[in-house]
Amino acid sequence: MRERLFLSIGEAMVEMSQADGGLWRMGFAGDTLNTAWYARACLPPEWKVAYFTRLGTDPFSEHLLAFLDANHIETAFVTRDAERTVGLYAIELDEGERSFSYWRSHSAARRLADDEAALGAAIGAADVVYFSGITLAILAPDRRARLLQMVEQARAEGKLTVFDPNIRPRLWEDAETMRTWLSRAAKTAAIALPSFDDEASVFGDADIEVCAARWLRLGAGEVAVKNGGGPIAVSQPDGTIRTMTLESVKPVDSTGAGDSFNGGYLAARLAGADPDEAARRGHAVASRVVGHPGALMPRDAICDTA
Repeated sequence: MRERLFLSIGEAMVEMSQADGGLWRMGFAGDTLNTAWYARACLPPEWKVAYFTRLGTDPFSEHLLAFLDANHIETAFVTRDAERTVGLYAIELDEGERSFSYWRSHSAARRLADDEAALGAAIGAADVVYFSGITLAILAPDRRARLLQMVEQARAEGKLTVFDPNIRPRLWEDAETMRTWLSRAAKTAAIALPSFDDEASVFGDADIEVCAARWLRLGAGEVAVKNGGGPIAVSQPDGTIRTMTLESVKPVDSTGAGDSFNGGYLAARLAGADPDEAARRGHAVASRVVGHPGALMPRDAICDTA
């Protein structure tokens, strides 16, 4: 069987999370890295998962690269920048709900689209191209435009292109700029995976069906609207939208919930599942992940019975 490639494009960061005794635990995460992690856990061996980002040449960047390699996430497409380093964020929890503090202004990933030849080679080699609103937000406007052009071309060539808006207003210049670029990204996406609470606050969607319909109207081919453990809206092949109510769980740590849903959903779709079954699989993966502290849980505990 031909080896196939799932490519995730974005920013990987050092993650600091609270541990016992007032200590902090260091790991690595980031929305697109999280989804790559869960895709790797749920996809069969004939799939490779690769990460495209830009890192520094400092020790933390080296540790991150080694972490990816050790966990079977391909790093051949990672570029390096001697002038910059890897970003960092810290998670604080209150009854399972998270708040974040970021240090990413000098992140090398802000230049990930500067090397068009490297980016084009990565996208050209991929069967699936996954990116997020954070990927767009950290880039200069001309680099955003170029990335979207390249992903739109990949969709036109028949590659499965996937976009999670993952709205983070503080990363954008202003609200109108954010809405414009996120809406532009829709037509690049064979699959869009928005989160309702984010979308409602930015676009004013009245409910999950309205949210799904807006993404379809903007050009996305398929939509699954996540809803923080509530009902999920899933578009059907005939263009209709179905609402699914799945069992909710009380989170220990909701970090990575949406990213892990995406990994489970996409792995199921790539295995031939219909959108409804893929949503159930994504929800099952996310339900496990929110019972574990931090964005990444051990891969062998994720998809064996999900």
